[in-house]
Amino acid sequence: MDGLVTPLSSPTFLVTWGCLVVVSQIVLQIDLYGNNSHLMSLMKLVWSFTVLYSGPIGLTIYWFSGRKEISDDGDYRRAFRSVAHCYSGCGLGELTGLLITVGIFGASQWVVVLVTFMLAYVAGYALTVGPLLQDGVGLKSALKDAVISETPSIFVMEVVAITVDLLVAGNAGPHQPLFWSSLVLSLSCGLVAAWPVNLWLIRHGIKECMMDPRMTDHGDHHEHHHGERAHG
Repeated sequence: MDGLVTPLSSPTFLVTWGCLVVVSQIVLQIDLYGNNSHLMSLMKLVWSFTVLYSGPIGLTIYWFSGRKEISDDGDYRRAFRSVAHCYSGCGLGELTGLLITVGIFGASQWVVVLVTFMLAYVAGYALTVGPLLQDGVGLKSALKDAVISETPSIFVMEVVAITVDLLVAGNAGPHQPLFWSSLVLSLSCGLVAAWPVNLWLIRHGIKECMMDPRMTDHGDHHEHHHGERAHG
């Protein structure tokens, strides 16, 4: 573990990663609004958050699965769009939880874990429930849908992300480069770990797909995981 912690503790890693994130975000925005402006605003936000959290990793996932230029739309690409949707909300919840518990209150490790886990679920569910409510789905049905379709993915994502963060960062605080470097690593590990979960959920008809970016409407419908039924 020391062999990993040492480079992550260096400010050089953070500066380099920050530059990669900025470049990746610029490339994403140019492509989103230049070549894929037809995508729904929700998915533009999802991809922006995904690249913010995971830089070139997020950009690669977008390039593989989120553009109209993709050659086909198999389950593998659908699962990447689905996990990005989940990731954008969970990552926001996790970041918020860490900044509040560690940055402001200096809470104990287990309080940080519990609050972070809870906020990740809240943000993840909100990103699913919100579009459903806009589509006229009742609150009870929207919440039920979110719990069934998102819970397994969020659980795996957060267990992996939080475990990696605890193992790598330990008791590091926001004033230390390791705190932020381990967050970068843990979020991306959670993203990768949740992808096969989303693939399984889609193939078994538990979770519906995000809409095919080649066929996305130009604003008449909201794009969310009810966009189309997966065929497993």
